[in-house]
Amino acid sequence: MREFPFAELLRPELRDLTPYAPHSGDYAIRLDSNEAPDLLSERAKARLLEVSAETAWRRYPDPAARALRSALAAHSGVTPAEVVAGAGSDELIALLLTALSSPKAEHDAPVVLTTTPTFVMYQMSARVRGQRVLEVPLDADWDLSESGIRAAVRVTEPNLVFIASPNNPTGNLLSRSRIVTLIEALPRSLVVIDEAYVDYADGNQLDLYRQHPNVAILRTLSKVGFAALRVGWLIARPALVRELDKVRLPYNLSSPSQALATLAVTELAGELKATVEVVVRERARLSAKLAELGFRVTASQANFLWVQTATPAADWFDALKQRGILVRSFHPRGGRLSHQLRLTVGAPVENDALLAAFGELLHA
Repeated sequence: MREFPFAELLRPELRDLTPYAPHSGDYAIRLDSNEAPDLLSERAKARLLEVSAETAWRRYPDPAARALRSALAAHSGVTPAEVVAGAGSDELIALLLTALSSPKAEHDAPVVLTTTPTFVMYQMSARVRGQRVLEVPLDADWDLSESGIRAAVRVTEPNLVFIASPNNPTGNLLSRSRIVTLIEALPRSLVVIDEAYVDYADGNQLDLYRQHPNVAILRTLSKVGFAALRVGWLIARPALVRELDKVRLPYNLSSPSQALATLAVTELAGELKATVEVVVRERARLSAKLAELGFRVTASQANFLWVQTATPAADWFDALKQRGILVRSFHPRGGRLSHQLRLTVGAPVENDALLAAFGELLHA
């Protein structure tokens, strides 16, 4: 008997893919996943417990997440009719790819356009659905490539475009004028601007959503201290929201997640702001100290730093692991990424330990 009798039923694209698997293991300091440091006050933690205890455990969650959508809309400056709430950005990306998957007349499969390097789930989620992915390399400054955009627009008109700004893993806001060029060049494509890290940035791109009918915005609570809730939201035109609701699974967000996320963006909004302020201060300090040590650091608008190493990033990654510090290295991708580390900005004591480890390694 064959080991797996349903192999012929699997999508052929799965043969070339591996599961998304964050690094596991016990580390004293984890600066690999862009989580916010533990800065919630004891009062905030007590309120989270109180609200969680009010859960009607025998009842299904509100399938429309009405209270949460209203809170997220107020938090974002839009209306509830423009908000879809999902299990992190990942579910919302999947909803978009599923709903907007009818191939255009000139293509035999849906096409997705994005950049590289960027958030890996854009291309992974598209490929598992049999969709074609066109990735435009970022330029030497990790910005949108003007020549790359022109070339991509010449060869295809995608169903969806995913642009992360601030971008992960590079941390920078992408050039607004170049984003606009892309939006205007593809009026029949939905351009999704992923603002997962926008809380740490000097500005957002919501005005582009208001100005262009082919733009939607992704946001999340995962990067500001509430990754455990798995709550993200899409800001889009009400007509698209209604179509996505046909694709969204019922009860996609648990009752505790809905209630606690609502609490986070209302009563605890000050806690979110305080977390962001600490991280932004630490980001500046960590960036300056790393530059003093001789590393090239890309100016960041996120809660992490994109650091270029003179020697292979793999060596730094392994050496830090041996000291109980986990960061993210992009050396497996090769090329210019073989000398790049992504360092989450942690609590001050964690950042001190990271800097001390770098100093020791430089003088070893």
